[in-house]
Amino acid sequence: MKKAWYTAIVLLLLISVAIIPAEAEHNKEQLNVFVSILPQKHFVEQIAGDRVNVNVMVAPGSHPATYEPAARRMAALSECDLYFAIGVPFEKAWMEKIRSANPNMRIVYTDAWIKKQPIGRHSHESRSPGSDDPHIWLSPPLVMLQARHIVRALTEADPQNKDFYESGYREFISKTAALDKKLRELFPPNKSTPEFLVFHPSWGYFADAYGLKQIAVETDGKSPKPAEIKQLITHARKRKIRAVLVQPKISARTAEMIAREIDGKTLPADPLAENWRENLLEVAKQIRRAAR
Repeated sequence: MKKAWYTAIVLLLLISVAIIPAEAEHNKEQLNVFVSILPQKHFVEQIAGDRVNVNVMVAPGSHPATYEPAARRMAALSECDLYFAIGVPFEKAWMEKIRSANPNMRIVYTDAWIKKQPIGRHSHESRSPGSDDPHIWLSPPLVMLQARHIVRALTEADPQNKDFYESGYREFISKTAALDKKLRELFPPNKSTPEFLVFHPSWGYFADAYGLKQIAVETDGKSPKPAEIKQLITHARKRKIRAVLVQPKISARTAEMIAREIDGKTLPADPLAENWRENLLEVAKQIRRAAR
């Protein structure tokens, strides 16, 4: 039943682009677009190609939970046609300033229609759920929904290139569906739910999509207490988990200590990589090695 529902959703996404309304033509050659994070740059460029100039608000190496835009990035918004928001934490603090920097810029919320889940829902059972999880770009099925918002906004802003955007959208959906198929083959249905340890709970939607369970060391930006660390180690030993996934460039001493205690190791898993498709496949392989 779930497989049939998913297939129907993909087909609907592929054909629904035909009903996008057209507007009057204009002569603008390239749209100036801002996105919040690097993976969105990949999504927009896959759909729009060289018809857009994409700027990324959160600089590489920065964290979208604590990021504060530099003055030059805010100034660049004055030339922007579209801003694709995705629901990362810094947007809540900065969206009004982003909007006021260019009142003519359209802000598109690509997380619309997507029900957010508590970020700690796959943490250890003794811990509180925390706030909503923003990491919807790490689930290919949810990315296909985000792509729908992107192509609609592009065609409305630049109807002269409507056919080009629709073609790019269909190709992107096809490639994303193929990626989803590969990931499902890596994680075939299992009587028990495979579990994996991760320092920051970025991979909950990915886990949902592929029948996994994420167990986070950190929840809602807070490190675990000593008693919670002990519980995590005991649980990992019981489940014979031998790895902890960590985000590059973020200190994870607690994760390294847990890895030593379970006779395991830390493995890199970058939730913000621009090479989205290749990165998800690589992280999936890391999770398969780490999951038990």
